[in-house]
Amino acid sequence: MTIESALSPLANERYVNLETFRKDGTTVKTPVWVAPLDGKLVVFCDAKSYKVKRVRNNPKLRAAACSARGSILGDWLDGTGRVVEDGAHIDRIETALAAKYGFPMKAITLLKKVFGGGTKGRAYLEISIESKSS
Repeated sequence: MTIESALSPLANERYVNLETFRKDGTTVKTPVWVAPLDGKLVVFCDAKSYKVKRVRNNPKLRAAACSARGSILGDWLDGTGRVVEDGAHIDRIETALAAKYGFPMKAITLLKKVFGGGTKGRAYLEISIESKSS
């Protein structure tokens, strides 16, 4: 375990379920890949996804370890999210995700470039998990 992942709850999980909030307060759960970066978690997704719209409207979220299909495997943790738009930070996010997920991440990126126009259609989220108070 690296120091960076020790500072990031859920950083070592293969999948994390993000629970974001609609404007009416109902929640939507989505399993995603995450990687640790600067003591936070980072995620990539389609820029047109509703998850991105929900985080823009309300940065409050919850996260929990999960299976690939989204079955919850641990406790929910409160946090906040933001959409990252800085190009240099996005490069670091892609590097962090590629380091954690290796070939599958590289294959997705390659297929997106070949069939979907590269990474232009991606959005990147940075998630801060609140530490539990004792």
